[in-house]
Amino acid sequence: MSTSPHTINWCEIPATDFARAKAFYETVLGRGIETMTMGPSTMGFLPMSPDSVGGVIVQGEGAVTSRTGTLVHLNGGDDLAPMLARVEGAGGSVAVPKTDIGSGFGFFAHFLDPEGNKVGLHSMG
Repeated sequence: MSTSPHTINWCEIPATDFARAKAFYETVLGRGIETMTMGPSTMGFLPMSPDSVGGVIVQGEGAVTSRTGTLVHLNGGDDLAPMLARVEGAGGSVAVPKTDIGSGFGFFAHFLDPEGNKVGLHSMG
């Protein structure tokens, strides 16, 4: 049995054009993404630490982009507004602006990346 406190421990954001997806997420997140080839797939590792949830941008067999289905929310830091403000300039579009969840649960927003995925951001501020 895992000792991780996280319910979610990994996510994969599919890409059809890996270079475009990598550039988009580096711009929005404001951090570099390390790239690695694993078998027939190319993966870009999203910023993470040993005690956080991990994830990648992935291009390869079975990596199908989607605006429907499971929705991944990335960590928006102290305030998701700066990341959300970079979405359109990086080639994406804002689907849901910064929205107060209420009851002290923070804020969320949704964007569409240039690959055709709907992705969320979450922050407490």
